[in-house]
Amino acid sequence: MKKYRVLFVCLGNICRSPMAEAVFRSRVAAAGLDDRIEIDSAGTGDWHVGKPPHEGTRRLLDRHGIGYDGMRARQLAPEDGGQWDLIVAMDASNERNIRQIVGGSASAEVIRFMSLLPERGVTDVPDPYYTGNFEEVYEMVDAGCERLLERVKDRLADG
Repeated sequence: MKKYRVLFVCLGNICRSPMAEAVFRSRVAAAGLDDRIEIDSAGTGDWHVGKPPHEGTRRLLDRHGIGYDGMRARQLAPEDGGQWDLIVAMDASNERNIRQIVGGSASAEVIRFMSLLPERGVTDVPDPYYTGNFEEVYEMVDAGCERLLERVKDRLADG
């Protein structure tokens, strides 16, 4: 059975996208769907390649009992566009960069994370690398991942 593949993307792949990857992975496992859904994250930039998630992200994930073992930053590659079903951009700049990197022939659907939470009236997940507000980002990511799981369950049911 083919897995549904979800890739979260931010700028450096140490704050927002690994947080979303870990939270979504935890929700998918709790739903008993880890054999049906594959999850990863990447960054559009290469500054942090090979590094673990940011200390602020790790601290929040630890507090919520969410694992991140083995997670290391990687850079988005052109071939990712054909290897993932859904690429989730954390902000508008990331979305533009994703589309440039993977090109127009990519089969992956590209969405902005906050499109999962339209009632918030916010289009981008703020970057806590610059704001320092990891709590705010965790709250957005947690709520958005809940919605994303429902969306992916519907896709799995549709075959």
